Amino acid sequence: MNMREELLTIIERNSRIDLKELAVILGVTEVDVVNELEQLEKEGTICGYHTLINWEKTSNEKVTALIEVRVTPQRGQGFDSIAERIYKYPEVQSVYLISGAYDLLVILEGKTLREVSGFVSDKLSTLDTVLSTATHFILRKYKDHGTILSEKKVDEREMITP
Repeated sequence: MNMREELLTIIERNSRIDLKELAVILGVTEVDVVNELEQLEKEGTICGYHTLINWEKTSNEKVTALIEVRVTPQRGQGFDSIAERIYKYPEVQSVYLISGAYDLLVILEGKTLREVSGFVSDKLSTLDTVLSTATHFILRKYKDHGTILSEKKVDEREMITP
């Protein structure tokens, strides 16, 4: 693995890693790390930095849904134009072109099941190229972006043997 790939692998797991520590791990100078990060950002390889939050541990209620969408591709544009129409909605977190029975996977967030269902029925399903949708609500996240979110319950009872 070259330095660039190793750098990307490390910061994908921990974007807050100290630049000095990163330089030591990679065996380069801190200036080299800063220059490489700037170049990766300029090229669009690094698109942003995010914090993974376990919203179940807060008082903020959120509902996340995965919506499979089957569409009619546009002549000369394929799926790009419909994907763009969908990802412009602020509720939409992600849009992916996928293989299988459906064409697009849309991930969106709302405050309630009703709000998400309303988005699907009022906005998404009414788009002229959308043929059908299937909505899946996320009930619990166990692991997200490589991070385990659910704590394993430890049995703290004392074991008694005869």
